[in-house]
Amino acid sequence: MARKTTAGKAQPASPKSTELDRIKRFIRAKGEQMLEHRNVTSLGIGYKEEAGKPGRTLALQFTVERKVALESLEAVHGAPIPASYEFEGMAIPTDVIQRSYKPSYIQVALEAKSPRKSRLDPVLGGISISHIELSAGTLGAVVQDAASGEVLLLSNWHVLCGANGKEGDTIVQPGPFDDSQVQRNKLGVLRRSHLGLAGDCAVASLAGRKVDTTVLELGVAIESVGKPELGDLVVKSGRTTGVTYGEVTRIETLVKMPYEGMGIVNISGFEIGPSADHPADGDEISKGGDSGAAWLAANPKTGKPTSVMLGLHFGGDVQGSDGEFALACSAPAVFQKLEITPLDKTVRTKPGKPPKAGKSLLQTGFQTGFLDFEVALPTFSGKLAKDLIGLDDTDRIDYCHYSVWLSKSRKLARCVAWNIDGNSKKSLSRKGIAFSKDTRGELEDYQLGDELYASNDLDRGHVARRDDLVWGEMAEAQQANIDSFYFSNMTPQHKAFNQASLKGKWGELEDAILDEVVVKDLKVSLWGGPILDEDDRPYRGTRLPDEFWKVVFFTDDADGSHKARAFILSQKDLLGKLKPEALELEMFRWYQVPLATVEARCGFKFDAAIKRYDAATPQGLGSVSARLVEPGRFFEI
Repeated sequence: MARKTTAGKAQPASPKSTELDRIKRFIRAKGEQMLEHRNVTSLGIGYKEEAGKPGRTLALQFTVERKVALESLEAVHGAPIPASYEFEGMAIPTDVIQRSYKPSYIQVALEAKSPRKSRLDPVLGGISISHIELSAGTLGAVVQDAASGEVLLLSNWHVLCGANGKEGDTIVQPGPFDDSQVQRNKLGVLRRSHLGLAGDCAVASLAGRKVDTTVLELGVAIESVGKPELGDLVVKSGRTTGVTYGEVTRIETLVKMPYEGMGIVNISGFEIGPSADHPADGDEISKGGDSGAAWLAANPKTGKPTSVMLGLHFGGDVQGSDGEFALACSAPAVFQKLEITPLDKTVRTKPGKPPKAGKSLLQTGFQTGFLDFEVALPTFSGKLAKDLIGLDDTDRIDYCHYSVWLSKSRKLARCVAWNIDGNSKKSLSRKGIAFSKDTRGELEDYQLGDELYASNDLDRGHVARRDDLVWGEMAEAQQANIDSFYFSNMTPQHKAFNQASLKGKWGELEDAILDEVVVKDLKVSLWGGPILDEDDRPYRGTRLPDEFWKVVFFTDDADGSHKARAFILSQKDLLGKLKPEALELEMFRWYQVPLATVEARCGFKFDAAIKRYDAATPQGLGSVSARLVEPGRFFEI
């Protein structure tokens, strides 16, 4: 049976997931404790070696500074590594190989000057970079801040920071070892760094130069991150050895790494060995100065690099090891720890200009299991399904804490679904965040922008309210704050209808959702959007929706019951008015309706299980009738 790599290509069958997962759990439970063995340099998951080559038995694999005879082992530590460990009622076989590592910045050899070691503009992955007081490493990739969208430069802690470095220190390109004219070569400043289990990683700002999103000589831009599997073909572009290939030889690896000025630090990641099909010069897949290079997944058949980054190179073998090996931090762990995302592919060569927020590790979309009960996604079929445009082979667009089902014909959302965690809300400013079109894929052509809202009484009305979305860890809240301002989340709403400060009814409904009921854990899931009718009135080349809908899902803490409440709100009487000061608020109407009414008006289907929690239907409202709701009485039916 074949499996898929992160690049989506067929590979030999993976080891049984139960066996692999058991060893992973063992490492997470006892790994750091086992690194205390003086002679052990690392441990991870690999295939047990037979006659010096990987066999077919999955094992907990230890590397040691040197192999010693059994009678000599007492002097090294006191006890041998057993042939297996008992864990969860099963035996996990072990393997011991001789290997030790060093960070790849030590003793950089002097070589003839190459373009990788020269001052470049634009800058791109695969070239020399360093802290102004250090030596030389590799710029792995141009990325962006997950919250602000600022363009950042990714490499290692020991390349951009070091034991004496601090945020704000000058970063130069190329590194001082490659060019001593450091004042001329200033590139930016150190933004943040990390040295620990999550990795050896750091990011710096960019000023005064342009960027190229691709990696030197690989010709691809990093668009996503993934996790490696044993046997995956990978490729990197480093300052010293250039483009080299390798194969993943161990995963879930914990390494004791010596750092100048810091002592021994435990780092997690994976190990890479040479590729027989793509040999490097002298089988050297990395040398000093390659630290910080990005390891990308490669197509196992063609060898072509993909846009998936699996790891950040941070170390190589020392002389005397039994083979050539490299070490990489896990790309997802690095990106999460540094609060970064792959660079938006629309950014090319604009120096110092932050891109719009692109795909982020935090953009996981609406969570169906967020509450005590499942809130399954809506189902679209027929013409409505064909009218939707999404990303990543889905019919939706995922953002931080919400998802959008976007209509190509109307250039508005048919449905927006979002989660609210009232216990972890953050107070963040919207200052400096502009309304913008989502430019990923073909989305830009299917959103109504400022051309609709200029010089009139129409508001860019959030469907998923900014205040609803800004919760969670700070990185989440910051990402959600930015994501809330995409035009895909906007509908044209009259000012008096939209703004709570003008006593707009849409705002009043949102503010009242949590006021009348004690909601369990202050967690709520919501769906909402405009009702897109064929007879909506035309305006500036589009049609303005008259009515809007919203469904609230929650668990009532008073009795533990799960509930769904649906509302339809109308702005029909407002759209013909030119001046908001002339409006009478009595013209607003909101109705609580059965979920079946929302289905009938919007065209999609709710999951059958959700309908069990509909509070309107049991009250005898029927399938299409509605009940006028007075202010402050949203939950008294």
